[in-house]
Amino acid sequence: MFHKIKSVSPLPDFRLSVQFSEGVVKLYDVKPLFEKLPAFSYLRDHPEEFGCVCVDVGGYGIVWNDALDLSCDELWEHGVRVCTAFDGLMAFSDATELWGLNESTLRKAIAYGKLVNGVDVCKFGKQWVVSMDAMKREYGDPA
Repeated sequence: MFHKIKSVSPLPDFRLSVQFSEGVVKLYDVKPLFEKLPAFSYLRDHPEEFGCVCVDVGGYGIVWNDALDLSCDELWEHGVRVCTAFDGLMAFSDATELWGLNESTLRKAIAYGKLVNGVDVCKFGKQWVVSMDAMKREYGDPA
């Protein structure tokens, strides 16, 4: 299963904060790659370029330029999980993609009491979020 990336932020000392669609945030240290993969020494020699990191199209990795990128699997497997107040929360759009459902299915689940507003789901402005635990309870593991 791919762990799609929602956002990436550069941090001091060549570290990255990576937010995944499952509502998990991980810190990834790029420094070990300087010796392992010579192409990454470019970032060490040009630290101003490190801040130009962005999420690749589709969320399957991150990129700096045509020669430097990292896969979502690398970031997931070698990143260190950070505990936040938002762990396990995801947008309806992410949940429907992970479980192969339609957003109307989740809205109906709220209307029928299957997902409880304020407990399992919450609306922030126009965006609904749902907990990973509630999704697993009602729909099993992601597809």
